[in-house]
Amino acid sequence: MGFRRSKVAVSALLMAAAAAAVVAAQGSPRWQVLAVLIGLAAAGFGWTALQWVPVSAPPVFANDTVLLTRRLALLESQMEQLPVALWTQLLGHAVLPMNARARRLIAPGGAVDSAALLALLAASGERELLSIEAERGQERWLLSASTLSLGGDETRLLAMLPVESALEAENLHAWRQLTHVLTHEIMNSLTPIASLSRTAQGLLGDAEAADDLALALDTVARRAESLVSFVGNYRRVSELPAPRPEPVLLTALFARLEQLVAEDWRARGGLASFQVEPASLSLMADPGQLEQALLNLIKNAAEATVETRVPTLALRARLVRGGRLLIEVRDNGPGVPPGLERDIFLPFFSARPAGTGVGLAVVRSLVYGMGGTVRCVKSVRGGAAFVLSF
Repeated sequence: MGFRRSKVAVSALLMAAAAAAVVAAQGSPRWQVLAVLIGLAAAGFGWTALQWVPVSAPPVFANDTVLLTRRLALLESQMEQLPVALWTQLLGHAVLPMNARARRLIAPGGAVDSAALLALLAASGERELLSIEAERGQERWLLSASTLSLGGDETRLLAMLPVESALEAENLHAWRQLTHVLTHEIMNSLTPIASLSRTAQGLLGDAEAADDLALALDTVARRAESLVSFVGNYRRVSELPAPRPEPVLLTALFARLEQLVAEDWRARGGLASFQVEPASLSLMADPGQLEQALLNLIKNAAEATVETRVPTLALRARLVRGGRLLIEVRDNGPGVPPGLERDIFLPFFSARPAGTGVGLAVVRSLVYGMGGTVRCVKSVRGGAAFVLSF
């Protein structure tokens, strides 16, 4: 192979020399003819070498095509068996099913009105909770949609996840917990009221039992007041006013909160910090309701750190991936007992013996009404951590 390359190089040099000789031999036809003959001989010499130079064959795509076909078939099979209903829609055209779960929804035995379902999908937003009248009854599906450009045409891809069973299980769990708390609180008041009422009735004819009668009636009155307070708290949780959103500059909100609570934490030998990143961060929310939600969380933090030697409170607002805004409220108390991270948001459920179980329920209702979520997260530094996400 190296020898043939050398022959090609030599022939190229001879041809270059012959060309130079032709130019130099201007006016001498004999020398010009000789130079041309030398150039032709060099070209022939190089051609014989080139005939033996291997030419790389074009790539063979047969194996790649088979592999691509197999991968495409596997992908189609996986998409067909997904437990999610997939749809596609060219903008301005009808919504079409992409897999078996979607086709079953518009087939007999699926949605009662398939045309209405397709119209609902065509008019849906990017993320919605849909309620569909199916042959088996009312079903709820979580819809997520995105738009992309393919070949110059805008196409919507829609995915529907069935959530009826999960939501039903969650609702049943919440109702059981709420019923347990309600009956516990109501019976705590009604049982002594009923007992003392019978005692007082028996003392009515006894002139020497005036003091016992007065004590019984006083106890009944106090338990009745407690029951009235309990019902008032229930109304407070269930009858919150609708939010009135407006732009809220979080640095101004945090400054107000700091003015309200920081001195109390310093008086206890602790520290309260408030941080907004960046300082221009703002949120579309009801300013009064957002402030009330954060005050409730701060009050919980203060109650949780009563026995902490150096109590600390940290509020932080920041942007995270996806453009979400997080507000974190952290303390260094004992934290939420494991397993109760979700139960503490139920009305009247409290992890503390003296707690009313109203504060966090109000927080969740207020934040949800403003389009956000609140959750309790486990802090690696200990204590309790509540995160509001918008």
